[in-house]
Amino acid sequence: MNLGNCPRCGRLYALNFRDICPSCIKDIELEYEKCLKYLREEKTATIQEVSDATEVSIKQITKFIKEGRISIANNPNMMYPCEVCGVLIREGTMCDSCRNRLTRDFAATAAREESGRNGKHGEDKRSGGAYGVIDKFRGPTN
Repeated sequence: MNLGNCPRCGRLYALNFRDICPSCIKDIELEYEKCLKYLREEKTATIQEVSDATEVSIKQITKFIKEGRISIANNPNMMYPCEVCGVLIREGTMCDSCRNRLTRDFAATAAREESGRNGKHGEDKRSGGAYGVIDKFRGPTN
């Protein structure tokens, strides 16, 4: 039997498919029921209002949304924080601004790496590394 400490409460438990102890699983299910009940009564509630009324953390409510357990389609004001900057969003994990910045950063990094691989006159320096390519007719590519 594999044992571990619950990351939520710290208690020792027999490891299971949820990676938290049975007691915390029950607590999370009760939190889910509280949120669901509140949202049935208050369809226009925000995530902050749900958290305040049910005493369930915004992080846990966000997890319910991402798991598909709480639908934001039926709750027009329900949004959760962007994982990067915290601005409220309705889909994905990042807001458009953070996603665009990440895309620009990747493009800039790729451009720098590409220019670093090429020599002054556009000669490709990639060949001849640990595994140099040998052309049967011209010899090594170094």
